[in-house]
Amino acid sequence: MELSMEPVIYGLIFVGVLVLVEGIYLVAFGKSISLNSRVNRRLEMLDKGAGREQVLEQLRKEMQQHMKSQSIPLYSLLADKAQKAAIAFSPRQLITIMAGLSGVAFVGLSIGTQTEVPVRAAISGAIGIGAVYIWVNSKAKKRMAMLEEQLPDAVELMVRSLRVGHPFVSAIQIVAKESEDPIATEFGIIADESAYGRDVGEALKEMAERLDMQDLRFLSVAVTIQQQSGGNLAEVLAGLAKVIRARFRLFRRVKAITAEAKWSGKFLSAFPLVALIVILVNDPGYYDGVLDHELFIPACFFVGILLTANLFVMRALTNIKV
Repeated sequence: MELSMEPVIYGLIFVGVLVLVEGIYLVAFGKSISLNSRVNRRLEMLDKGAGREQVLEQLRKEMQQHMKSQSIPLYSLLADKAQKAAIAFSPRQLITIMAGLSGVAFVGLSIGTQTEVPVRAAISGAIGIGAVYIWVNSKAKKRMAMLEEQLPDAVELMVRSLRVGHPFVSAIQIVAKESEDPIATEFGIIADESAYGRDVGEALKEMAERLDMQDLRFLSVAVTIQQQSGGNLAEVLAGLAKVIRARFRLFRRVKAITAEAKWSGKFLSAFPLVALIVILVNDPGYYDGVLDHELFIPACFFVGILLTANLFVMRALTNIKV
């Protein structure tokens, strides 16, 4: 049994396509839009001479365009994550990139493998769509994690602003100017919208629903109740900041406790595959005696299903809501 290099080629092409997506994004929009860049993108756009209304319109368009395109076939799987990641690519551009990357993968597979044309086309499409999905999902996770980490500091900054006499809208503007992205741009949009007459509580509620963050929902409810019934908003927000920090610490603790079980599931699923590769490298003819058996292929599929099911079961067992 000869060890085929085609799976390695598939993996290398997939990694290359994934890197190509990030390269296209940085070339198109610059390093300032990257989550690794500690830049307040909204203030940067204002410093370049763009008007406040123009910046608001551009940022709102980027943050809302994906959910409006959920009716596009297959794109509905990507829309929610692209929304949370605030991907600057439009839905049409993302679909075009998927098609272009699928073409690049097809060329690579044509050069490096001898697979049938229909199979190459199917694998190329899966690589193009899968690479964009994984890239967008990674961006969304990073951005949401940063928002969750920055939110308590932002609320405490608003509390300090309120206690020295600033109105709530000014406190939001201070967060937008003094904080880092992504929370600075998010609160900057709220500050701009309130400047043009929109209710602050309504803007906060929309942001909470768009990002699907429970802590932001708490914030929007607290502000809405204070607007309707009055009260000391600074004290309410101070208590909210403590609750958010406590939930965040609890979430990190749960994540640490369940990490062993998660990695155990991954290890148990990956170990048979790694063992198979090691056996084939050391003895390519190890399975020659059973290759022709009628149950060999069904058994391979059955084992693959069990290994995949193990990942989902372990993930479900360790998915503790905080």
